[in-house]
Amino acid sequence: MKSKRQSGISLVSFVFTLIAILIQPATGSEVSKQNFVSYKHDYVNKVASLLVQEPVSQVVKVTGVKLNSTSTGIELVLQTSLGEALKPIAKTEGNSFIADIPNVVLELPDGKEFRSENPVKGIVSVTVTALDASSIRVIVIGEASSPKVELFDDPEGLVFGFTPAPSSQAQTQPTPPQQPGNQTQPIQPSASGDQPIELVVTGEQDGYNSSDASTATKTDTPLRDIPQSIQVIPATVIQDQGAVRLNEAVRNVSGVAISSTTGNTNDNYIIRGFDANVYKNGFLDDYYSTGTFRDSANIERVEVLKGPASVLFGRLEPSGVINVVTKKPLAEPYYNLSFTAGSYSFYRPTLDFSGPLTEDGKLGYRLNIAYENSGSFRDFVHTERFLIAPVITWKIGDNTNLTLEGEYLHVENPLDRGLVTIGNKIADIPISRYLSDPRNQLVADESKTYLTLNHNFNQNLSLRTAFRVTTQLYTNNRFDVEGFSASNNGILDLTGNARNGYFETYFLQNDLTAKFKTGSVKHTVLLGVELGKLYQAQKGESGNAGSINIFNPVYNFSYDPYQPDYDSTENDNSFGIYLQDQISVFDNLKLLVGGRFDTYHSKTQDLLNSSTTVTDSDAFSPRVGVVYQPTKEISLFANYSRSFNPVSGTAKNGDAFEPTRGTGYEVGIKGDFLNGRLSSTLAFYTVNKTNVLTVDPSDPNFSIQVGEQRARGIELDIAGEILPGWKVIGSYAYTNAEITQDNTFPVENALATTPRNIGSLWTTYTFQTGSLEGFGFGGGIFAASKAYGDLNNSYTVPGYVRTDAAIFYKKDRLRASVNFKNLFSVRYFEGTFFGSANPAAPFTVQGTISWEF
Repeated sequence: MKSKRQSGISLVSFVFTLIAILIQPATGSEVSKQNFVSYKHDYVNKVASLLVQEPVSQVVKVTGVKLNSTSTGIELVLQTSLGEALKPIAKTEGNSFIADIPNVVLELPDGKEFRSENPVKGIVSVTVTALDASSIRVIVIGEASSPKVELFDDPEGLVFGFTPAPSSQAQTQPTPPQQPGNQTQPIQPSASGDQPIELVVTGEQDGYNSSDASTATKTDTPLRDIPQSIQVIPATVIQDQGAVRLNEAVRNVSGVAISSTTGNTNDNYIIRGFDANVYKNGFLDDYYSTGTFRDSANIERVEVLKGPASVLFGRLEPSGVINVVTKKPLAEPYYNLSFTAGSYSFYRPTLDFSGPLTEDGKLGYRLNIAYENSGSFRDFVHTERFLIAPVITWKIGDNTNLTLEGEYLHVENPLDRGLVTIGNKIADIPISRYLSDPRNQLVADESKTYLTLNHNFNQNLSLRTAFRVTTQLYTNNRFDVEGFSASNNGILDLTGNARNGYFETYFLQNDLTAKFKTGSVKHTVLLGVELGKLYQAQKGESGNAGSINIFNPVYNFSYDPYQPDYDSTENDNSFGIYLQDQISVFDNLKLLVGGRFDTYHSKTQDLLNSSTTVTDSDAFSPRVGVVYQPTKEISLFANYSRSFNPVSGTAKNGDAFEPTRGTGYEVGIKGDFLNGRLSSTLAFYTVNKTNVLTVDPSDPNFSIQVGEQRARGIELDIAGEILPGWKVIGSYAYTNAEITQDNTFPVENALATTPRNIGSLWTTYTFQTGSLEGFGFGGGIFAASKAYGDLNNSYTVPGYVRTDAAIFYKKDRLRASVNFKNLFSVRYFEGTFFGSANPAAPFTVQGTISWEF
């Protein structure tokens, strides 16, 4: 008869369990308050004896592994005569339950490791492997989410009881199950007479690292099995750094930099020297759908895939993909209210509520709301923002769920192009100086609606159908005054502008995923189709607005009558079909092969000149990758991939331009250390971009496609938890991005806004026990070498080293933090725009207090 353990709990297990129990009232755990009191009393009584116990050094042999069917699922038996000496330390990662057991060796009769595929409906696989010379790892992967776990002692050894989660518990996006914050989650006691021990399961990731992502393959794949460089920024990093915009999160990733803010209104990035492609929940999120800074209030995590990625995403630059994954409904009630106040009259309350709407849990919701009202270190600049993002998930059946997600953002702020240049450098004037009309104002409204259906036909065949529609409306008044390069005496000629625009996008994605074997070779095949339709209508007018002395500005402008600049509409239609196969030749050798064929049609009507431009493109984009894992901690990878991006217009002879093409080669190594708590990626790459437009030597009024650009570099990323409570995330990139062929710009000129060296290091420590338990502090640096503001390399953007710090405290339901940004008020710039550059904020303080209930 299996029995509950009465003794032998290790100090490490105790510490993790005690932390979980002490925070339990604030976490919305399924463990009742009565059990909580009982558990707490039981463990407090054991504190003294645990502190004086000698560490267990006896190495236990597991001589057999058995898998038995039960009425609720399966039992995994680790056969040993010393079952009580086994002390699992468990966690969940995505759909996986992982238990590491120290002081154990695996000595099975055949000398191999244990593995069982699809032992019962709802469980994909069970593995027992040697983690190192004196510990083993148990991994059980659920089909919908991680299984419910019970742990028992038995005369035969240590017994894990697994109950599969119903398929309806799967997320509507291929993402890990979400828990509020980073709390620990105790496993539920069984309803049967056999009582399990209180085994503690940690949160979704250790420290700042994540174990899997969906962006690279559109399937839940461990990062170590992906033959491409990909980094994940979890919500804990966003919270600890006090990030309120996406740009504050992606600076933690190697090779990513801000390229432009388009007048301090939105965020544009480069990856590996080329314009980055931003996605949200797997859908393109470019200027058609987002014209303002992306808010962090409803971001669960950010996944950054490096290199050409048209194989799954269609028309792209060869840089990579920044995919923002939003928050989804939680299984348990969760309520969080937060308020942030900071320098320059910054005020920001947020709300994050989630939980089931029905008793059976089939209908769940999540609601994020954020309001922001702030001044600025820049004169005359004031911002007001409002975000609301509701999500509802309906579990239609055991194998089907439907998610409806909305997002609405309203923004009011002036266009602010920052400082201008004099000669080949940015003007030496105060970073607070505003060089436009103080009456300038931009108003933008954006909406996004997602509808996603997930259905599992069986444990090996699933379908995801997702539809997204977006709208965007912006208007800036006639007081948008701009100038880009001042004379030596500081006189800046100005142009006044008035603009408005409307955008719509419609995308439909269908992904069919099948898992099967050909002999001993395992396949995960993805077949997908994507349809897209985009519409925009924009109108603008401008006129002379006089001049201003940047050294002694007088805000008194004289406007000439405005004349129409443009009045146009554009309709784009796209179609893509793609096929991908993830092949496990052996457990340590994996291949990735895929290809996508795209067609693109665009029709632009110039209403001022009564002309029409039609662009038709098609392209095939392959990807091939391989991963070899010589040990369980190391993955060697290599890949080849291509991308394309349509180009509008025709050459002198009337031929339509071909799409630009990107070709990428990458090799690297991924490592998981400290029993998976710390992960790293080192990558070497070359990316070539061809068919770039450049001036036609025979007629400067036309262009030809002979331009080429290339980026080569080295990147290093690390993330994780070095010791309990000590988290770290860091990056470094060396990027040599240059023009290799062109008729307009000199060959070997650097690509714009691309620092040759860029890096970051952020670390925090949280006290785990004692009177300081829950108190933490952290700090980091973010640095970049100089860059050039344009392809002509006509002016330089200086390098910088910025230092940040943070202190925080969490007790039960309360969390308070203070973030110190740019501690030493370093003068630096974030992005350029036609001869101007946006200065970054000097030293700022930002305090946040939040309450969970």
